[in-house]
Amino acid sequence: MWVGVALVLAVFFTSMLSGIFGMAGGLVLLAVLLTILPVGTAIAVQGAIQIVANGSRAFFSRAYIDWRILGMICLGLLTAAIILFIIRYTPDLATVCIAVGLMPILVWIPRHWLELDASKPLHAFVCGLLGGGLNLAIGVSGPTVDIFFIRTQMDRRKVIATKAATQVLSHAAKVVFYWQATMVLTPFEWAAVALAAPFAIAGTSAGYWLLQRLTDVHFRALTRWLVTAIGIFYLARGISLLI
Repeated sequence: MWVGVALVLAVFFTSMLSGIFGMAGGLVLLAVLLTILPVGTAIAVQGAIQIVANGSRAFFSRAYIDWRILGMICLGLLTAAIILFIIRYTPDLATVCIAVGLMPILVWIPRHWLELDASKPLHAFVCGLLGGGLNLAIGVSGPTVDIFFIRTQMDRRKVIATKAATQVLSHAAKVVFYWQATMVLTPFEWAAVALAAPFAIAGTSAGYWLLQRLTDVHFRALTRWLVTAIGIFYLARGISLLI
């Protein structure tokens, strides 16, 4: 029972976080799930819930999805999945925590250092390969995908819609990749996941409402420091597990 209650609350508040900052929610949700579930199971469950959260955004903005870019990203994602399947990749808690903990470094890299553009076919493929591969391997990849869309000349609505569709496919791939790991879930835990999914939409809506009350200056400052604080938590946990 407590697992179900914790999951519903975690989904709502982390979705609200994503609604405000456009990232960070998935990182926190994964941290919660890793405390109550095995690594592979936690990644799959987080993927199932994130499909709903990102799927709602993709559906409402479906008219703006750039299908050409999405197709190239899918090819990169498929390539990453095949590579991980061939090497029989199995996630390890300490490795996942350290990798996720290092990921926030990306938000501090000056934009002019990385001239990446998802509207270019090769760059879109690499985006799917790296972003999709990281999502499969460690459960999250938000900052990695973001750096490919920062410098595009696409309309902001196209960026949001295409990124949301990309994340839906990436999270769906996680569920398939770790399907065997979900067999440890009881029927009650599956029911809790199903119950928690709609709260992802409610949390996203609440986050959007709060976003309107933030200034651009506060938004940018809070986003960097929030993601960095989460990264430090993951890094400390990973190092402690190794020790």
